[in-house]
Amino acid sequence: MSTTEKLGTVTLVGAGPGDPELLTLKAARLIREADVVVYDNLVGSGILDMIPSTTDRIYVGKKAGQHTLPQEDINRLLVDLARSGKNIVRLKGGDPFVFGRGGEEMEELIEAGFSVEIVPGITAALGAASSCHFPLTHRDHAQSCVFVTGHLKNHTIDLDWPALARPGQTLVFYMGITGLNIISGQLIAHGLPGDTPAAMIYKATHPEERFIPTTLANLEATAIAEAVKPPSLIVVGSVLTLAGKTSAASK
Repeated sequence: MSTTEKLGTVTLVGAGPGDPELLTLKAARLIREADVVVYDNLVGSGILDMIPSTTDRIYVGKKAGQHTLPQEDINRLLVDLARSGKNIVRLKGGDPFVFGRGGEEMEELIEAGFSVEIVPGITAALGAASSCHFPLTHRDHAQSCVFVTGHLKNHTIDLDWPALARPGQTLVFYMGITGLNIISGQLIAHGLPGDTPAAMIYKATHPEERFIPTTLANLEATAIAEAVKPPSLIVVGSVLTLAGKTSAASK
């Protein structure tokens, strides 16, 4: 890289779970100031509306089985854009470092010689819990909360099931809708009762949000009956018995 070449800036920005009012002030400012915004499928439409009309937009979204660009190509794209000397915002649903592959993009940019700034966002689990009125931890229900991917890089769901089936914790699975039978079956096989409260939350904090309660044993059957599709979180734990209490009390 030439020493006289103007270096672009790249900021990995968390767009939060969808509701534009949950965007951080810093993220909103950077979106307005960007020359180019590279954005994902899970970025809310209200947030995309904040991008100035003069700003270049590049969509690199991923849906189940449909990838506009493989992750390796997205990494290279960010490096190429940075070499153009422009101010780049990589806008990612939720938080860049919570199942957002922000770590991979950061590594590629740093290896190419660029500094990277990270702006956190509210991850989907936090947005879902607040929007659907259940805590992720509670002294009477869950002393820990575990965020889990339901889709590994090798396309398996080979997880530490004995650890995940321990009592006294809340489990939140991202990207797990296509593996519900494995998730429920393995958790039950490793000791969690089939009647453990569970729920699927579609598009948390979006206008289309759906909260679908069920039990661990009935996860897959409920998903089929309710036509649940990605992007949906899977939550397992007794904290779900508190869902809706805040909203009910306010009526």
